[in-house]
Amino acid sequence: MDEARRKYEFKRMLEELEKYQGRGTELISVYIPPKRPISDVIAYLRDEYGTSSNIKSKTTRKNVMSAIESIMSRLKYFKMPPPNGLVVFVGHVQKRGDQTEMVSHLMEPPEPVQSFIYRCDSKFYLEPLKSMLGDKDVYGLLVIDRKEATIGLLRGTRVIPVKHLESMVPSKHHQGGQSSRRFERLIEQAVHEFFKRVGDKANEVFLNEKLSGIIVGGPGSTKEMFVNGDYLHHELKKKIVDLFDTGYTDEYGLHELANKAAKTIEQLELYKERKLLSQFFREIRKPDGGLAIYGEKEVRQALESGAVDTLLISDGLRKYRVTWKCPQCGKEIVETVKGQIPEKVCPDCGVSMEIVDKKDLIEEYYEIAEQNGTRVELISDESEEGKIFATAFGGIAAILRYR
Repeated sequence: MDEARRKYEFKRMLEELEKYQGRGTELISVYIPPKRPISDVIAYLRDEYGTSSNIKSKTTRKNVMSAIESIMSRLKYFKMPPPNGLVVFVGHVQKRGDQTEMVSHLMEPPEPVQSFIYRCDSKFYLEPLKSMLGDKDVYGLLVIDRKEATIGLLRGTRVIPVKHLESMVPSKHHQGGQSSRRFERLIEQAVHEFFKRVGDKANEVFLNEKLSGIIVGGPGSTKEMFVNGDYLHHELKKKIVDLFDTGYTDEYGLHELANKAAKTIEQLELYKERKLLSQFFREIRKPDGGLAIYGEKEVRQALESGAVDTLLISDGLRKYRVTWKCPQCGKEIVETVKGQIPEKVCPDCGVSMEIVDKKDLIEEYYEIAEQNGTRVELISDESEEGKIFATAFGGIAAILRYR
């Protein structure tokens, strides 16, 4: 599953969790860091179970205690959390009238949980997960001067230091005449050897990652000397996005570089989307429609026939593909629905139909695309082009392999 699809599924899950509403403080959220033993968490929950017996409202007390019991029963299958930790959401949510329904979700988040959190509220506590929702493209980071260099990665908004190297290059000398020239040559040779060592380590780190780009920083002209020299692998040189002045070349320098490059990275993401949409708009303006189509029915037909090269979908599209079935005659009706799903009566025998399948439309398109080797691109509505695509073209379009 590609990164864009994982991100979309994670985003949709958070949207569904955000809809839940409890009465009082009946919804429990638990965040467990990767290295926190589950036995410690269960001991903590037992204490909370004892404390919750003092809740005045009989209904709230009963619901909170049953939610804690449910969490403990789910956690007993673990000794330690997975590599990124665990997040558990359990509680009674409001249904129609005065009815409630127990919901329970256990998941390993896409990034490590930073600290243990136990919270009871009328809503699930989602802020730590929302902070993980940013773009997860990976960029290589490198800050360098003549004294030291630090190599790292930028995953979304998270800076990950990988390797710090120090040089043996002398900073000053007091020799004169020929000794001065010889010493300068020795310094330049030491710089060259240091740059070579940094380049070898950067090649080792960056070539093993699927990078969207590389950003280089450092004080003065040292970074330009390194980039223009023959130190980085030729494939990595093609990925260099920009160079920035930084005051530091240690781990702090990596954070400084990431902050300075934030706007550039944002523009790169928007540029990729604009390039795709420009291609689509260019094709659609051709007299015969070119190699582009839009509209759910047209795109679905082309997708199922294998004619689509690139499927473009607005990531703000919120529709479901719903199947109703008549319990009496077996007749099925399949429609795309936005918003609340309506009730249907069988047109043949007048009996109320049952919903037998409900699938997120983007998820369905992803599945069809995978079967036909079609690339899927989710288009944000943050750019002007993205907004036009979502409103004027319904957020669903395709660039074709053939008409």
